[in-house]
Formats: sequence, structure tokens, C-alpha cells
Amino acid sequence: MRDAGRSNAVGAPEARREARLVELGTAKPVAGVPGPGRWLVVDYGATALFSLKISLATSSVGKTLIVPTPYAVKMAYVDGGFRAGWADADCRAFLRALVDVEVRVAPPGDAVVTHTFVKVRQESRQGDPLRPYIASIAYREVVHHRGMWQWAFDLAGGDDWLAGRLVEAAPHVSYVGKRGSFIQFGGIARRVELGSGFTQPLDAGRQWAIPLRAHIAPLDDFGPEASLEVLSSFTETSPRRERHRRFVQTVIPIGLVNSGPGFSEYRAR
Repeated sequence: MRDAGRSNAVGAPEARREARLVELGTAKPVAGVPGPGRWLVVDYGATALFSLKISLATSSVGKTLIVPTPYAVKMAYVDGGFRAGWADADCRAFLRALVDVEVRVAPPGDAVVTHTFVKVRQESRQGDPLRPYIASIAYREVVHHRGMWQWAFDLAGGDDWLAGRLVEAAPHVSYVGKRGSFIQFGGIARRVELGSGFTQPLDAGRQWAIPLRAHIAPLDDFGPEASLEVLSSFTETSPRRERHRRFVQTVIPIGLVNSGPGFSEYRAR
């Protein structure tokens, strides 16, 4: 279990962050990963179709995002911690430590979204106990990505304990977004800068680089009060916006280049 006194810096948050940035700017390994670089970048290959419904989607109209959100990435790593056999208390502390960590995603260069209608069974509104479900149809989208994902974690938002947990959990992450959107771990490294190939939040006062092609979408992330007790799928407590889950307008560095009745094609270049 995490030792609360293990943090590798003391003092005000700003002073700790400055000291952390200086440390990450050296070649000293962090969690066994040589530097320099504040960004821990993990490679994953998409081995199945990806799908993650936008926040405004309904059960009948499941329009998907092209990339996983920081919220989905962080939850995938918490799930990876459970799969690695960590204690519940460690997974709980890991999730809390991820609240202050910025996550950015670099999508592969080409993506095709398939638009389709599927047959589903829905709960009946008639209240007939003999027919609790009825046949219906639903709109679904799935994304085929060609190439490798890169997920970047800002190590300046945490300490060495968190960095070690990220490195340990990374190979245990097997899917992100909708269950069945499988991925395969490809490697891990550190970078000093990310460039315009990664997602960029449109926060006030922050500079961002213009990618060659892009679109903007609201991506969710952990809120300041996020906790395993609230975000777990097995709890009855509902997360509240801005407290446990927040949305950030984000530049996605891949743009629409072609579309038809049953597909949309996106490219980074």
C-alpha cells in the first residue's frame, strides 16, 4: 500500500511541481524508464475495432469518439491494476493519484468509422412481465484504426510512486472504451515534448499547436473529487459533473477527409 510520506518532494504544490520538472529534465531513470522527459509515452496497437460513445449519445444512437478520453484511459489503467493483482487500497490510491495527471493521446494516422444499424433487445415500456424485452434497432459506430496508439502521461503531476504504478500497470491494459475494444501493449519511453500529433486541451491561457488536420470534441476526465467509491461500475453512487467527472474541449489531431452512407474516413495528414 502507498506510504503517504513517500512523496519525493515537500513544500507548496508549485514548489513541488518545479522541483519535479527539474528532476524529470535529467537523464535519471524514473520507474526504470530513462530520461530526460516529463511525458511517459506508452504504445498500444489496436487489435479490434474501437468504440466509445460521446457523452450526449443515447442507448439508441451510439455515435462514437475517434480517440479514447483521459477518463477512459485512466479507468483502463485502474482496471489494469486490478488485473495485476494489486490490493483494493492500492487501486483506490492509484485512482486518486491520477486525478492531477494530464493525459494526451496520439491516434494512428488513419481511421475509418463504420455506421451501422444493429438488432437489439430493449426493456419494454409496457410493463408486461411476460414480455420484459422487445425487439428493436439501434445505431452504432465502430472505428478501425491502422497503426499504433500513443498515450502520454504527464509525470509532473505525480511522484515516483505513481510513475512506478503506471509502468507496472501498462502491460496489463488490454482494452479501452467499450468492452471488446482490445489493444496490445507495445512499449514505453519518456519524451521532453509531444508536438501537435497528440490531443491538446483548449484551456484558457494555454498555447496549442495547430495540427495539419483536426476536429474538436469534448473529452471527459477525472474531476477533483473522483474516487473509486464513486466511479466504480459496482457502486450505486452517481458521479457528479465537475466534481467527479469534467469535460474539456480538446483538439483531436485527425480530421474528416471523406464520408459516405455507411462510413467516415479520418486522416492525420
